[in-house]
Amino acid sequence: MTEPIPPAEPDPGLFGPASVTWQLHSDPMMWIAGIRALYLQALHPRAVRGVMQNSDFRNDAWGRLMRTARFVGTTTYGTTEAAEKAGARVRKIHTMLTATDPDTGERYRVDEPELLLWVHCAEIDSYLHVVRRSGIRMPDALAARYVDEHRQSARLVGLDPADVPGSTAELAAYFAEVRPALAAGPDARAVDDFLRSPPTHPLLAPARALLWRRVASLAYASLPSYAHELYGRAAPPPSTVTRRLTLTGTALRAVPARVRWQLPPKHILRAMARLGPGSRPAPYKLDRGDAILDGPGRAQRGNGGDSGRWRTPG
Repeated sequence: MTEPIPPAEPDPGLFGPASVTWQLHSDPMMWIAGIRALYLQALHPRAVRGVMQNSDFRNDAWGRLMRTARFVGTTTYGTTEAAEKAGARVRKIHTMLTATDPDTGERYRVDEPELLLWVHCAEIDSYLHVVRRSGIRMPDALAARYVDEHRQSARLVGLDPADVPGSTAELAAYFAEVRPALAAGPDARAVDDFLRSPPTHPLLAPARALLWRRVASLAYASLPSYAHELYGRAAPPPSTVTRRLTLTGTALRAVPARVRWQLPPKHILRAMARLGPGSRPAPYKLDRGDAILDGPGRAQRGNGGDSGRWRTPG
């Protein structure tokens, strides 16, 4: 008699519930972190030129932000197949795009490793920085592990994981190395102008003034000091920014997760349905030794990591 074939184990995806990424990316402060990433990415002249010359950023910035959010959601909480397909789509689009340096006439591809690496590092730094600085307790060992995990997402967009920072120390060294090449040129200022006052329907103008500008201002304020210098706009003292980030994080986290996760495209709810209730992500698990499975980089209380600290590379 033929033995029945046991049902296949559900696919946890590229990261899975045992990863730091699984817990961290469920935090609502990721939205503010995403805006910070846009501000930071715009300071690389070649990278931002590729965006401005190949997309209608001023009229489709919301669409770009949502596409980025969907990509992060799919690669974090989707199946391995869904993540690989998302990466293949991004790589295919990038192979068809070029940009031109207006000063030299040089035409270059937007998928140059240097440019992809900058975009990747600006995103990962922003996600980690904002979430930690807004009150999520994360020992340094887990922060380093988060950076290492995202060699996977770097691979998806076409980078060699061996060439991507794999720890917070390597990430800080990367920013120190690239910093001399950064500048707030016309394209960066166009991004800044848009983020400070995006076009909207007249009926929504009061909401833009009341809510959006505060969100964008907080994202800008959380940038490293050299970014403020390049943009030419001052920011409040770091202690004030940290307090505002913490208050905002506390307020957003007070909204029940199940309510927040109902917003399309519901990546987290679909992942929990696939893997079971034990896969429910929650950033507070990052401060519990039993939340992350045994493996390299597992953090324990009292390991010397100061989960209340935050650092700005450079």
